[in-house]
Amino acid sequence: MTGAHSRLAARAAVPVALVLLWQIAVSSGLLPESYASSPAGVVRALSDLNDRDVLWPSLAKSLQRAALGFLIGGGLGMVFGTIVGLSSRAETGLDATFQAFRALPHFALIPLLLIWFGIGEAPKVALIALASFFPIYLNLYKSIRGIDPRLHELAMVQKLTPWQRLTSITLPGALPGLLIGARYSLAGAWLSLIVAEQFNARSGIGFVTMQARLFSQISTIVACLFLYALIGILIDVVVRLAERNLIGWHASEAHR
Repeated sequence: MTGAHSRLAARAAVPVALVLLWQIAVSSGLLPESYASSPAGVVRALSDLNDRDVLWPSLAKSLQRAALGFLIGGGLGMVFGTIVGLSSRAETGLDATFQAFRALPHFALIPLLLIWFGIGEAPKVALIALASFFPIYLNLYKSIRGIDPRLHELAMVQKLTPWQRLTSITLPGALPGLLIGARYSLAGAWLSLIVAEQFNARSGIGFVTMQARLFSQISTIVACLFLYALIGILIDVVVRLAERNLIGWHASEAHR
């Protein structure tokens, strides 16, 4: 077994053990199935959702909301993170305002978002966008400011154009921070999606969860939570792979 396979097995060992213990606890009666369902019950619930043609459309709708909010918030975070990172004037004019907004718990803004945007898709996407903005903005801004000044001095000696400086020094130097920000941003987007789908949703995994709550369908609720967790893990794995492929030269990746 290679080192990579060993690490993968080690990562999977604890979750697999927990699932087995969970099933044993329910099967033995130690944990009532009406209280927390069971892994087998979760599988049956997922199969039932699939048979009713609910699973994949709901999952697709949730992913669409998360992706749209992430693209809007993350895109704005990249724009303003770059501007503030490159310009001291922009930092003076914008950063304090952004930091003030960052201090606000964005879940507390839900009532305002509902008043501003109504009860459709817009407040849900806006909540996800808010969660996606700040991790990318902060990490990109700090990464640009943290680039070794000697590299900029070298660029001046070499008489590089502003575009050449951006593409050969600023972007490569800021890429590790950008990817870290994207990782936190995606996690925040997915968490915000879970909250956003709990109010006035008419589709998505959150809507299925709320419908199951009305009918006390514990297995379906746990199955939806399992889907949220699974997609969150897959998103994190994709970002980790992107980090290894794009910044394998960086010290933080070389020791993984």
